[in-house]
Amino acid sequence: MGYVKYKLDDEENAEKQKMAEDSIRKKFHKQLFTPFAKACKTYRLIEEGDHIAVCISGGKDSMLMAKLFQEIKRHKQCNFDLTFLVMDPGYNADNRELIEANAKALGIPINIFESNIFDAVDTIEKSPCYICARMRRGYLYSKAKELGCNKIALGHHYDDVIETILMGMLHGAQIQTMMPKLHSTNFEGMELIRPLYLVREKDICAWRDYNDLHFLQCACHFTETCSTCHEDGTTSSKRLETKKLIAALKKENPYIEANIFKSVENVNLSTIIAYKKDGVKHHFLDEYKKPNNN
Repeated sequence: MGYVKYKLDDEENAEKQKMAEDSIRKKFHKQLFTPFAKACKTYRLIEEGDHIAVCISGGKDSMLMAKLFQEIKRHKQCNFDLTFLVMDPGYNADNRELIEANAKALGIPINIFESNIFDAVDTIEKSPCYICARMRRGYLYSKAKELGCNKIALGHHYDDVIETILMGMLHGAQIQTMMPKLHSTNFEGMELIRPLYLVREKDICAWRDYNDLHFLQCACHFTETCSTCHEDGTTSSKRLETKKLIAALKKENPYIEANIFKSVENVNLSTIIAYKKDGVKHHFLDEYKKPNNN
């Protein structure tokens, strides 16, 4: 991978951790902690007695999410437990070492378990990333439940949400969003939560760069050739195309991102031709009545 090895001694790790935490509490409090706490409150992501598995892939988003969870727990407004869960799906030695080094430098007590997901998807030609993601989530749910957790937290942020909304419309012919929380359909009693739901990616990057932190670009086995990780990739991914489209639209309308986000909060069913609810399709003609001319 060519990653520089960031091995620090105990004193350097302590200094790195303090700097990262101080920057969350001071310099980036408004940009990071405030929207994190707002999402947790607005969508009721953290509840009394929760045991949350904070799922860490090794990237900037999940590492910051872990620090924000530590910070909100420090406020003691709600009693809940945390387990910082890292699944090794078959990382090479450099990737694994980088995750462990960053966790140590940031003071995150990670719990690592292994799987063979990368080997399993190596031979899959059609949609390997989709299948890999589904398999990873299943493994995380299973391990989290084994450890006594009732929720898993993933590091999807605001930009992921609006990109998903637009991608669904342009490429999936549907209006849907990435929900802030949802019940697992395969693991009874488990929920998935997304506490970075209101946090902007640019602010995550600013925090990372301010603290001179270096994370995995992608948890994917194909990081070196993955077009979602490299903007100059020869094959542009649909998500990267969507990200660029939003950036272009923003030049003409600075509110474009907020408008995309709010569009799924302001759905007017009276103006929708058809929609699905619990798998059942409803059409506007089902309730359409002719005017009474009498």
